[in-house]
Amino acid sequence: MVLAVPVIITQVAQTAMGVVDTIMAGSFSATDLAAVAIGTSIWQPVIFFGNGLLLALTPTIAQLNGSGRRNQIAYQVRQGFWLACFIAILMMLVLYNSHHIIYMMHNIDPILAEKAVGFIRAIMWGVPGCLFFQIFRNQCEGLSKTKPGMVIGFMGLLINIPINYIFIYGKLGAPALGGVGCGVATASVYWVMFLMMYWYVSQTGSQQDLKLNKGLSSPDWKVIKTLTFLGLPIALALFFETTLFAVVALLISPLGVVAVAGHQIAHSFSSLVFMLPMSLGIAATIRVGHCLGAGEVAQARVSAYTGLIVGLILASLSAILTVFFREPIALLYNDDPAVVIMASHLMIFAAIYQMSDAVQVIGSGVLRGYKDTRSIFFITFIAYWLLGLSSGYLLGLTDYVVSAMGPTGFWIGFVIGLTFAAVMIFLRIRWLQRQPPEVTLQRAAHH
Repeated sequence: MVLAVPVIITQVAQTAMGVVDTIMAGSFSATDLAAVAIGTSIWQPVIFFGNGLLLALTPTIAQLNGSGRRNQIAYQVRQGFWLACFIAILMMLVLYNSHHIIYMMHNIDPILAEKAVGFIRAIMWGVPGCLFFQIFRNQCEGLSKTKPGMVIGFMGLLINIPINYIFIYGKLGAPALGGVGCGVATASVYWVMFLMMYWYVSQTGSQQDLKLNKGLSSPDWKVIKTLTFLGLPIALALFFETTLFAVVALLISPLGVVAVAGHQIAHSFSSLVFMLPMSLGIAATIRVGHCLGAGEVAQARVSAYTGLIVGLILASLSAILTVFFREPIALLYNDDPAVVIMASHLMIFAAIYQMSDAVQVIGSGVLRGYKDTRSIFFITFIAYWLLGLSSGYLLGLTDYVVSAMGPTGFWIGFVIGLTFAAVMIFLRIRWLQRQPPEVTLQRAAHH
């Protein structure tokens, strides 16, 4: 919990930046609000992919630290920066050309489309800053230092508000950019957060021994390849998860505003609750990775099960609270009675899958600690897209199984997919832990 609580605050602060953007853009005009919403639905999966790729550094650093090979950490971080540079270029190219997706949207207003493209092309300049910040955050978290990310993430949220105000409304000589100003502000804040994290890492006494003696090191393709193969399954799993809810929102859009609004409210709240087990998953990665690095296979098993049990206890509490307070929560988002009924109904399913969600996301953190990331990719792809989406489509929009259930059918699909993911990830952890200790240590060191 000492490791996880700062991570929770960091994640909530970064999520809150998007919420602040939406609220402040909405106060400028409804068109700007919609533009930021569309732009964010494209921006988020892309940036989650990049951050997921760099998550390979956390277990790598945790194992090096646990095994007493701290002298190798700086070199891994340098190669992480090379990897970040390469993927930043690719991500910026994807974002720059995302206007093709926006203009393909059915009956989209030309002004809305123009503002959404403007938002994406402004925020894309923050990609390198965001990835560089993530590298230093992963370095600190791999060393069991989760508080720096929390402090700087919260400072980034506070800085985002006045910079948003300046660029949205055109203060201090800046042009009034509306929703596009949110993109400019958020991109700027990512660079500020990176510089603050760089200053912390270079000044803190506990990490002075990690500095390389020589100047800029050239790319080591072997290390970059290892980090890529370790991080790519995590990146794809995050990409699948973030795009799944967006695809469902598009599929149910013909059913009307109430269906879409109810789905979005239930998804928004469940995303906030999801920060809790996700942060425990990061803490589990750090502990398991550190224990394996120190050769303590039995202690790694204890850390894994402790993380899962704590997650299940917290998920039980949050599920109970969700059921009892679902209507007041829905009213915080919208006061339309039909929307509130739909959202509070869907939140029951959000409460049901919280147990499965906790096991699958904390279990994924445990598997990252073991450097067993490929299994995460296969399990989440099958769970989210093959089982969750297809069963949701059958139940929600067709009459093959039962009469079309609308959004409810898709949320039953989420329960099916996440339960499958939880069972398979747990079985994978059990399989890994049944291997002889020397095999487990050799496997972790090899990866």
